[in-house]
Amino acid sequence: MEKDIIKPIKRLSFRDEVYQTLQKSIINLELQPEERLNDKELAEKFGISRTPVREALKRLEDEGLVESLPGSSTRVAPLKLKEAKHAFTVVAALHALAARLASPLLKEMDIEELEFSNKTLKFAIEKGEAIKAIEADGNFHKVFLDVAGNPEITFALERSVPKIQRLEISQFTTLKGLNSVEQHNRIISACKNQEYEKIVRLVEENWLSLGVMLTQQTEPR
Repeated sequence: MEKDIIKPIKRLSFRDEVYQTLQKSIINLELQPEERLNDKELAEKFGISRTPVREALKRLEDEGLVESLPGSSTRVAPLKLKEAKHAFTVVAALHALAARLASPLLKEMDIEELEFSNKTLKFAIEKGEAIKAIEADGNFHKVFLDVAGNPEITFALERSVPKIQRLEISQFTTLKGLNSVEQHNRIISACKNQEYEKIVRLVEENWLSLGVMLTQQTEPR
């Protein structure tokens, strides 16, 4: 019997490709908060019609990354501390849930991945490389998400994480970001000692303290 190992290649629609490109640029701060977005100019740059660009902008608006202004103009949404504070609370709870599900199932290779991601995070912060720091931090917590294997947690995080990532990138490379490295070390130690409840508590505290640190640093004087 012929094995069904070759699947049709899935190609992104113009709308999805524009959406992913703009979302990444907004989160990475390549497109700055409050920067104007013109659908005609964007369509010309992408080399496509305005319809998929408008659809992508509408999806980004639904996620809170873009906002419409009077007069039919569009801009990158400003950083919103209140919204970010609420999002950090949700993200902390979801990651704590993932840690609770994953903790009894962690293997030695998972703990090695935690250690590698944390070393990468420390190096990136010391070098002032914001994007790499965020990626390393994401990889650290992804270990728990992958082991937990609950897609509903991941879906819920996809809704909230974009609201805090821009704030992380704008602030995460300060030396205070090294607090996360120390907190991660305590989480790794708890994993090695199979202290499951302690792991859950430390993971939640890690996200909540990061939220407090980032929002306080950006509070207007």
